[in-house]
Amino acid sequence: MGTARPLDDRLAAICDASVFAARESAGRHEYDGTIQDLSPAGVDRALAALGGPPGTPSYPDPHDEALASAAERALRVRLGELELHRSNPVWHIDNLDLSGYDREYAPAPERAAARRAHLARWPEGVDAAIEALDRVPAPLAAATLPLARGLASFVGPDSSPVHDAARHAVGRFVRHLERAVVDGPPLGALGSRNLARLLGSAEALDIDLDLMTTRVDAERDRLRRLRDQACRRLDPRAEIADTIRSLQEDHPDTDGVITEFRALVEEAVKWVAEHDLAPDHDVLVEVLPMPEAQRRALAGATWAAANEADAPGRFHVSLPLDAWSATERDQWLRTGFSRNLMANMVVHEVAPGHLSHGRAMRRATSEVRRTVLSEVFIEGWAHYCEEMALEEGFRIDPAFAVAVAQDALRRVTRFACAIGLHTGEMTINDAARRFTEDVALAGPAALHEAQRGLFDPTYGRYTWGKFAVVDLREQARRQWGPAFSLPRFHAALLNLGAPPLGLLGIALERG
Repeated sequence: MGTARPLDDRLAAICDASVFAARESAGRHEYDGTIQDLSPAGVDRALAALGGPPGTPSYPDPHDEALASAAERALRVRLGELELHRSNPVWHIDNLDLSGYDREYAPAPERAAARRAHLARWPEGVDAAIEALDRVPAPLAAATLPLARGLASFVGPDSSPVHDAARHAVGRFVRHLERAVVDGPPLGALGSRNLARLLGSAEALDIDLDLMTTRVDAERDRLRRLRDQACRRLDPRAEIADTIRSLQEDHPDTDGVITEFRALVEEAVKWVAEHDLAPDHDVLVEVLPMPEAQRRALAGATWAAANEADAPGRFHVSLPLDAWSATERDQWLRTGFSRNLMANMVVHEVAPGHLSHGRAMRRATSEVRRTVLSEVFIEGWAHYCEEMALEEGFRIDPAFAVAVAQDALRRVTRFACAIGLHTGEMTINDAARRFTEDVALAGPAALHEAQRGLFDPTYGRYTWGKFAVVDLREQARRQWGPAFSLPRFHAALLNLGAPPLGLLGIALERG
């Protein structure tokens, strides 16, 4: 595994319409040094090519055909029906992103050359962005401005014609968004129908937002009970909020975050191997600070994709910014990096979560399965692993149970806020208050989570994907009977790669 095979016409059209995902998630490095033409005309050409030339046959394996069809449907909805490249700057920010070249998927000189070529095309990408982004709502422009400004970190202080042109291009992009903050439409909501289409299109199913809201609310109540019970085990006499605050006070300082995460990674990888909870146990990972332009989450993992040479994964952590006040830095560490939360983050990001999953995806034999990946399944698997690890005895400690519940409350709150923000039921301030009430986030952390819901309307995928895995696990218990085991179920699921939720049932047939 690890050697890229030629793309057929149909997969090439999917990748041409989603260059960032093809390069960064699927490891298709023929796209290194390039950008996607996200101008209106460029997007129209990409959409017209989907499906391949006339007469292109279906894939022999029905599962592969369903995967490809789902990917094509998602692109037609995102870029055709909803035209998100005209309203959401994140599409263009991702198009310019250079952080992927830091991963050791190829010799350093090759990656450096590709990075320079990509940087040289920034003016072209910004021209397309400014042409396309004619419908940016003011709240969405404000939420994405920090990410756009963060692109300047890729340019650095170097002075050359390429660097100077790139730096100037970032300035033009930022000024365009600054104008949108003032002049853009006042509402950033997609609307109920559009949100349902966006969520369901890539997952080969339809979604009923009312039914999902009911399940989300029930999950919030269940998680509150789990959290409260664990808090009472820690201190039966204390108020729940006081116990949570006490746990938040137990955190490393900024300099100690990376060191402690490295120790937690070693612990989790060893535990997963001992209990055979993932098909692959050879997880290697580097723990590093989050690149500035990627600071849209507290932490994130990247791995060697199926089409890349093997290499360690990377676990990036968003440390407090130097420009913040001491109070803001302390809030960030308390609400994001308390020691009990850090343990759960490692389960999610490393083992048996993302990086264990990444190892399994390298074994996919179908080129479709190596290329077409569902973000909802990827995040849902990692989120499922958190409570599964608690159930299986990782860190038998009420503080860890509190962390599992707290992180799950954060993610179920994301789903609630994504629905609320994009149906118009919530404002940004409403969403921030909900993160404060349900997750005990405060200050910049609560606002950061709320604003993410505007530019990442699918960030409820964590909870949605977890629901699907849990539902399938219960179906497997019934169908397999005494032959059921977690190792068998996990292997059957991950052998599919990262399929849309609507196609998960094949794991029971082939497992």
